[in-house]
Amino acid sequence: MTEIEQTDTLYCIGCGAVLQDKDESKSGYAPTKTLEKAAEDEAVYCKRCFRLRHYNEVQDVELTDDDFLNMLHELSQKDALIVNLVDIFDFNGSIISGIQRFAGQNPLMIVGNKVDLLPKSLKQSKMRQWITEQAHLVGIRPDSVHLISALSKDHVMDLMEQIEKARKGKDVYIVGTTNVGKSTLVNQIINLATDESDVVTTSYFPGTTLGKIEIPLDDERMLVDTPGVIQPGQLSYYLSAKDIKEITPRKEIKPKSYQLNEEQTLFIAGLARFDYISGNDKQSFVSYFANDLYIHRTKTEKADDLYSSQKGELLTPPSEDSEIASMKRYEFVTSGPSDIVFSGLGWISIDQADTKIAAWAPQGVDVLIRKQLI
Repeated sequence: MTEIEQTDTLYCIGCGAVLQDKDESKSGYAPTKTLEKAAEDEAVYCKRCFRLRHYNEVQDVELTDDDFLNMLHELSQKDALIVNLVDIFDFNGSIISGIQRFAGQNPLMIVGNKVDLLPKSLKQSKMRQWITEQAHLVGIRPDSVHLISALSKDHVMDLMEQIEKARKGKDVYIVGTTNVGKSTLVNQIINLATDESDVVTTSYFPGTTLGKIEIPLDDERMLVDTPGVIQPGQLSYYLSAKDIKEITPRKEIKPKSYQLNEEQTLFIAGLARFDYISGNDKQSFVSYFANDLYIHRTKTEKADDLYSSQKGELLTPPSEDSEIASMKRYEFVTSGPSDIVFSGLGWISIDQADTKIAAWAPQGVDVLIRKQLI
């Protein structure tokens, strides 16, 4: 891999957007003096990336969800290895159900990122098998499944070896939804192959990468970081930057077990609710959320009033800056060991069959039942 090359068109080294000095509200805007530096072959950042990197300040951009999806549609026309990066902690929210169609006849590799967030006791062979089964349920037939933490140089080196074997002289396209760690992975790849570090803009915020970022490989092929596909079913889509930080795990999750009687409720801060309706009397339910996220137990008969009076107070997040709609109720009955998943937040694990529960989340956020992961 060689240095990132500059072309006649000037690109932001952070997000890949085409640099321009005409419209501050458009992606790729940079002051004229910055563009002059870029024209002299200096690597520069657009104003949005500069402020995000130095001030943790995110700015809205004009790209739509359709813009991101249109970029993915181009993949079927390429001759490339498609690497679909998913967030293991939010697998169902981060898997792109149409990725097989986008990939066309190209080989497809699924890479589960953030393996460091799950308990170390969980065997990787079991996790890979679980990911394969879940992918098959949505019509995806990956050629291989790999597990990494993009924060680990050793993991990324091993992944690059696997990619090199699988690509067989093709380009490599890294695709995924927002916030799965694609830019972190690409930064690590660049860092390992060159003297550069933290070249690509990373953040907690959805939609950081605005255009394709191309990294030359040794055989004149390219490794391409594509923009993250925005999934409206993920909770982060509706949250403020502050609240996203609070719900995003940064280290290994510590499962918490709750003994519930029928007609008892758990509130996951003010962002989700879990009602145990009926089952085998008192049961143990295990929660998997960011370690510092507040969980409150109450009687189901008191839950509505508690939420009405304590949302944003005792039950926080959300803060008033988040665009949280009214809660929608889902009802499930387990057929075996199951997880109830709140997309982008975490899940609650149930061991026993024939357990009836209701799960609540803000309107628009996906809630589902799946085979137990842990």
